[in-house]
Amino acid sequence: MAVINADATRAATPRTRKSRTFLVLNTVSVVAGVTIWWGLSLAGLQFPSPAEVVAAGWTMIQDGTLVTDVGASLGRVLAGFVLGSVAAVLVGFVMGWYTVARGLFEPWIQFFRTIPPLAMLPLVLVLMGIGESPKIFVIFLAAFLACVISTYQGVVSVDRTLINAGRVLGAGDGTIFARVVVPASTPFILVGMRVGLGSAWGTLVAAELLAAQAGLGHRMQSAQLYYDLPTIFVGIITIGVLGLIMDRLLMLAGGKLTAWQENR
Repeated sequence: MAVINADATRAATPRTRKSRTFLVLNTVSVVAGVTIWWGLSLAGLQFPSPAEVVAAGWTMIQDGTLVTDVGASLGRVLAGFVLGSVAAVLVGFVMGWYTVARGLFEPWIQFFRTIPPLAMLPLVLVLMGIGESPKIFVIFLAAFLACVISTYQGVVSVDRTLINAGRVLGAGDGTIFARVVVPASTPFILVGMRVGLGSAWGTLVAAELLAAQAGLGHRMQSAQLYYDLPTIFVGIITIGVLGLIMDRLLMLAGGKLTAWQENR
């Protein structure tokens, strides 16, 4: 028992050391970035200083503005991203597994991939009005198109030897799909979801510039009219921090789901 624990400790030590090194490098990078930002503001460029941005952010927290905007934006992103990712995984699996579905869906997927979701926004506003539905729909579209191709590529990239081995052992299509295709495709799905998350946040800001009463994009547009740079920076930083946290959560989930995969 002691030997097993010792082996586990030795195996975990390099991973722990790597995590600590990565955390230190992240911290150094953030401190360096803030220092450069502060230096640019002191050099006379039209940048608010970090202190001014922190003061503006604190004021927005105290009056409830930032909390309301974060809640509105986060709700839209989560709704569009989750719906888009679920639909992308389902369609990607169907396209990768069934040749007929691939032939039917692929031309339309490729067609809409070349059209930025924001280009659809005027049409969506005309058809769906100015409520929450058009904003969530364009976010859904951005997340879906980013994730579906990655999922599809993951399915078609599964080693045929594994599938054939499963058939030789008597496994049916359902078993092979659940035990071979899904695990092998999971890294591709997670990469697609991370790309889709970035697309969702990017689309959100532009969607909120039109006909939104609350949200980080709406707040940044309002601040632009009054040349309120600290408020604009608060919006930018908040979006970046929220996006970073969500991305790290996806990476954490990916590490658990793909623990069998060797990583550098």
